[in-house]
Amino acid sequence: MSDETNNQENMEEELDNIIVLNDENGEEVQFEFLDLIELDEEEYVVLLPVEEDEDAEGEVVILKVEDTENEEEESYVSVDDEETLNKVFEIFKEKFKDEFNFVDED
Repeated sequence: MSDETNNQENMEEELDNIIVLNDENGEEVQFEFLDLIELDEEEYVVLLPVEEDEDAEGEVVILKVEDTENEEEESYVSVDDEETLNKVFEIFKEKFKDEFNFVDED
């Protein structure tokens, strides 16, 4: 019975890292929360799609965190500035260089 308890705890821990967002079509998409990065007094989340497209294998999504009127909720918005995205991703790569195998697409 302890194996079942351990498995259930592991599943709950994994679910704690899952964020469900709505895409531009209003459909729910699950992401694994990887990290929260601070840059220039702004916060950005680094997310990995749970159900990856084969074309976008291993690509992370970086979104800016914005406060909402409800203090208990946050809003995530896309970042259009390529320079900001690159800076956030470089910080993320440095923090997790021993945990992930990063591939440069140059």
